[in-house]
Amino acid sequence: MSQFADDVLQENLASVRQRVEQAAVKSGRQACDVRLIGVTKYIDAQATRQLVQAGCHCLGESRPQVLWEKGEKLQDLDVEWHMIGPLQRNKIRKTLLFTHYLHSCDSLKLLHAIDAVAAETQRQVKCLLQVNISGEAAKQGFRPEEVAPALPVIREMRSVQLVGLMGMGSLAGDLDTRRHEFRQLRQLLEACQGSVGDNLQLTELSMGMSSDFEVAIEEGATMVRVGSVLFDRLR
Repeated sequence: MSQFADDVLQENLASVRQRVEQAAVKSGRQACDVRLIGVTKYIDAQATRQLVQAGCHCLGESRPQVLWEKGEKLQDLDVEWHMIGPLQRNKIRKTLLFTHYLHSCDSLKLLHAIDAVAAETQRQVKCLLQVNISGEAAKQGFRPEEVAPALPVIREMRSVQLVGLMGMGSLAGDLDTRRHEFRQLRQLLEACQGSVGDNLQLTELSMGMSSDFEVAIEEGATMVRVGSVLFDRLR
C-alpha cells in the first residue's frame, strides 16, 4: 500500500483514540495515560508518512530492516519508534540508531548484548521484557516465573533501562481468556515494582493489539500496539 485516503485515515485514527479514551476512563484513568502505538509493518514508508501527518507519532515496527529503512526516509518527521518484533544480536547496533523503545527483549542473553552495544555508543536504551503470558510454544519471551530472578541481573547493567513488561494474549483465546492473561501480566508488574535500581523503572505495560486493546487498557496497559483497525476501509 503506497497511499491511502487522508480523510478516512484521520477518521480511523480518531475512532481508535476515542475507544482508547473510553477504555481508559472505564479503568479509572485518562487517555493520556495510554500511549497509542501505530503498527506500520504492513504499510510502506509513504503510507507511514501519512499516518504520522494524520497525528500518530508513536510507531511500531516488527522487522529491524524495515525500521531502518523507514527511520531513514522519515527523519524529517517527529516519530517515536518502537521495536516490537524479534531482534537478533547482529542487528542491535543499527536498530539503536532509530529506536526509542525495545519491547521484545525476550532473554537475558539479548539484554546483555544490548547493554554492551549501548555502552559502546554511550546510549541509554529503554527496554521492556517480553513475557510469554499465554504459555504458547510458538511465542518467545520470559516465563512469568523467570521475570523476578532476572531483575537483579538487569540491575547490574549500565546502559539498559528496564521500563516495563510486554505481552501478547493467546492467539486462539477469547477475550475473557486474554483479559485474564493481561491481568496476570499487570499483577506481575506490580509484584516486581518493589525492585530497587537506578535502571529499573517498571512503569510501562505494553499489551493489547487491534482485536483486544480495549480489554488490555481496562486491565492496566500503558501502551497498546494497534495496526489493522487504523487501516480499515483503506485497503
